[in-house]
Amino acid sequence: MNSADSFWTRSLHSASQGEGITRILAAAIEAVEPGVAVRRFVQRREDILTISGKEYDLRAFQRVALLCMGKASPGMADVLVELVGETLTTGLVISKQAEIVSHPPVTCLRGGHPIPDENSLRAGELTIEMVTSLGPQDLLLCAISGGGSALVTAPGEGVSLADFQALTLELVTCGAPIDEINVLRRHLDKIKGGGLVRLANGATVVSLILSDVIGNPLEAIASGPTAPDPSTLADALNILKKYDLEDHIPISIKASLLASLETLKPGDKSFEKVQNTIIGSNLQAAQAALRQAGEEGFHPYLLRTDMHGEAREAAFELATFLRQTRLTGDPLLPPACIVAGGETTVKIIGSGKGGRNTELALAAVSEMAGFPGVMLVTLATDGEDGTSGAAGAVVTGETFSRAAELGLRPGDYLARNDSFSFFSPLDDLLLPGPTGTNVNDLVFMFLL
Repeated sequence: MNSADSFWTRSLHSASQGEGITRILAAAIEAVEPGVAVRRFVQRREDILTISGKEYDLRAFQRVALLCMGKASPGMADVLVELVGETLTTGLVISKQAEIVSHPPVTCLRGGHPIPDENSLRAGELTIEMVTSLGPQDLLLCAISGGGSALVTAPGEGVSLADFQALTLELVTCGAPIDEINVLRRHLDKIKGGGLVRLANGATVVSLILSDVIGNPLEAIASGPTAPDPSTLADALNILKKYDLEDHIPISIKASLLASLETLKPGDKSFEKVQNTIIGSNLQAAQAALRQAGEEGFHPYLLRTDMHGEAREAAFELATFLRQTRLTGDPLLPPACIVAGGETTVKIIGSGKGGRNTELALAAVSEMAGFPGVMLVTLATDGEDGTSGAAGAVVTGETFSRAAELGLRPGDYLARNDSFSFFSPLDDLLLPGPTGTNVNDLVFMFLL
C-alpha cells in the first residue's frame, strides 16, 4: 500500500500544508486496502467462517473453491487463503499484475485491461472449467473488484476475442459510461450478469465485492458475475443505437444479442444460495480522507460521491464551486478540504496520453488561473489513470502561469487528450504506482 511519500509533486512541495495533503491522499487509499476490507467482514473461529454475520461451516462442504478477479485480487486473495486454510481445494486469482499467492491450490493469472486480451480469454476458460466442476455440496468463495470485466473474458457463441476487443474499444472511445458498457458485457459474456451462478451447478456462492461503481450496484461491478441482472437484451441493443455503433462494430455482436438467452434476473431461484457483500467503496475512501483532513487542521466537507459525466464538464463545476467557496466562505472557511468522488468519462478526439483524472485536472487549469489560495487534486484510487501511468494531477491558481512560461497552453493539450504531456514538465503528476485497490476516483479541493 502506498505511503504519503509516494504522492509528492512540485506544487505539494511548494504548499505549506503539502505534507498534510499527502497524508490525506494516503488515508483514502489505506481505508480501502483489500486485505483490511476483507478482515473487516470475514472472520474464522475453528471451522466456522463468518461472512458479514452469516456463518458457513467449512466441514459441511465437499470442496471449497476460491475465485478472485479484479485489480484488488492479490490483496483480497492473500487474506482469504489464510482464513480458509487447509480446507481450500482449488483457486484462481486473476489480476492486472498477477502477483503470486503462496498457496499450492491457487493459480495466479494475468488478464488484459482495459481491453481484454488473450490472457483474459485464457482466464475466462479456466474460470469456467473450475466453476463448472462444482456442485450442490461445494462452496465457491469469490473476491470481486473493479477491472474484472476486462481481466476475465468468456465471449458468447459466435463472438471472437477480436470482436469483443473492437466493441470495447468503440465503447471506451465514444465516452460511454461504465454502467452502459457493462450492460453490453453482461449480455455478451458467459461469466457476467450472474453467469458464474448459472455455471456453478447449485454450489453455495459467496462474493466479497470491492466496488468501483457509483452507488455500488452489484450487477455493474465487474459486470456482476454473481449478481442478478436487471437490464435486458433490448437495453443492450439500445445502447448500440444511442452511440450510433451498429455500423461500427463486428456483425457478430448484434447477432449474438439477438440470439442470446437472457441473463439471470432479480428473484431468480438460482440466487437462493448466493451471498453478495460490498466490503469497500468510494464513500469509505472519501470518509477516511475527510477524517484525516480534520486531524491535519482542515475543515472537512463531503461534496458528493456520484460525480459522473464528461471530465471537462465536471472540472468546470468543481472549479466554480471551489472559487465561490473561497470568495464567500460558504459552505466553509479556509483551511478546508472538500472531497468529491465518482467516475467521469472522456470522449477521445485526439491521440494524446492521459485519462479521465488528468483530463479533469487539465480542464480545471484555466478555470483556476490566477485564483489564490486554492488547490485541486485528482486521484484514481487504483493508481492508474487511463493510458498515462499516473494516478492524477495537482492544479493551483499558479499552474496556468507556470505552464505559460514553458509554452504550454491547456487548450492545445485538451484538444489532443494529452493531459499527461501537459503536467509532466510541471512535475505535478501523481505517480504513486498501482495501489492494489480500486474504488473509483476522488477529487480533493483545498482552501489554503
